[in-house]
Amino acid sequence: MEKILTGLQPTGVITLGNYIGAIKQMIKYQDMYESYIFIADMHSITIPQDPIELSKNIKSLLALYLACGIDPKKNKIFLQSENEYHANISWILECNTYYGELSRMTQFKDKSKKNANFTSGLLTYPVLMAADILAYDVDYVAVGVDQKQHVELARDIAERFNKKFGNTFKMPNPLMTKEGTKIMDLVDPTKKMSKSSENQKGVIRLLDDPEIIRKKIMGATTDSDMKICFDVENKPGISNLINIYASLTGKTIKEVEEIFKDKKYGELKSCVADVVIQELSVIQKRYYEIINSGELNKILDDGINFTRNISKNKFELMKNKMGLHR
Repeated sequence: MEKILTGLQPTGVITLGNYIGAIKQMIKYQDMYESYIFIADMHSITIPQDPIELSKNIKSLLALYLACGIDPKKNKIFLQSENEYHANISWILECNTYYGELSRMTQFKDKSKKNANFTSGLLTYPVLMAADILAYDVDYVAVGVDQKQHVELARDIAERFNKKFGNTFKMPNPLMTKEGTKIMDLVDPTKKMSKSSENQKGVIRLLDDPEIIRKKIMGATTDSDMKICFDVENKPGISNLINIYASLTGKTIKEVEEIFKDKKYGELKSCVADVVIQELSVIQKRYYEIINSGELNKILDDGINFTRNISKNKFELMKNKMGLHR
């Protein structure tokens, strides 16, 4: 069976965009592939984090994965920082990666402009991401559109290492869906919905109360055209609402356009709010059932015991090929 991998950072309660763009896809893929899911806590510390809050978010994120429908029997679920071989593999890969490659990464350019005193981790974390991927010889990496560049970098690094030291890594491929991979901010639909957004009115979090969810969607930015059609360039707000509705109902963009072609914007918003609340209410009920249960630690223990052996073998292979042995 082919392998697939994905990961999410435990920085704050995850959003509807995270759910649609990553977790929802993994629910589908867990029946199609041998699936690896990791909580990318080491990636989160490229910017300062409150230790207590970070630890709390790790537990919350795992509970949300399970509440969303991720089956621990069908996935290897683990905490990135508990596997020391990710960082070890990353260091070797860093020594085979060029500064120019990392400085051209879109997310680095964007984040470094916002903070002149960024850490070196912000520059090099794409190599750690490459290590996350390459350690397990996965066939696919489930990513949103904005993360495709990181998979491409992992491929470049793997190809370079293979040419220098012999066949070591499988070449991974990004796996994306056409609809729902990039949910936009409700207030500024030209930007991706982000848990770190300055204006939280544009962000729906999976644990938001139903009243708050409805208020945010009813207040979503649209336009004055009053025509419901999918046109990202000219109608980003309406296109975003259509995308959300399509993603949660399983309908195509064309089908959603047909449903709402004679409707008003308020009706579209109300229907989108209904399907979002319906979906998230089920998740929230399950989340509060398991957040304090003992199954969370067992799942992480099982996951790290399985994945540590695989990544250790890959690290030892890399060391031997580079002459890092007695």
